[in-house]
Amino acid sequence: MKDHKEDSLGHQAHEHKNNVSQLGGFVAGLLAGGLAGAGAMLLLAPQSGKRTRTQIQRRSLELKDQATDAVDDAVAQTRDTSRRIRAGTQAKMKRFQHRAHVLLEEQKTRVSAAVESGKHAILGSA
Repeated sequence: MKDHKEDSLGHQAHEHKNNVSQLGGFVAGLLAGGLAGAGAMLLLAPQSGKRTRTQIQRRSLELKDQATDAVDDAVAQTRDTSRRIRAGTQAKMKRFQHRAHVLLEEQKTRVSAAVESGKHAILGSA
């Protein structure tokens, strides 16, 4: 049976993948929308071709900068989430190791007491 904490970590990792996937979709949508807007501007602009090309180039650079910023933000969020998950996992593992050590010591004490009782029982009946 899985531990609730293990389920929680699995859920966090799955949630993180979903967030990254959604962000990738957002960036793709942003780029597609920018290209569609640039195309519409080219078709509907009542100005010279040179001026239109200049505007398209400027807008393309703006969109590139926005996309770069969005990707940088996504990378930063991914790193932050990874650090938090790793720190939480390490803390849980330390607690688990401590608990396992305590249980092992308790079992050693019980076994030692049972062995001593057995020795006394054998020596007492002999």
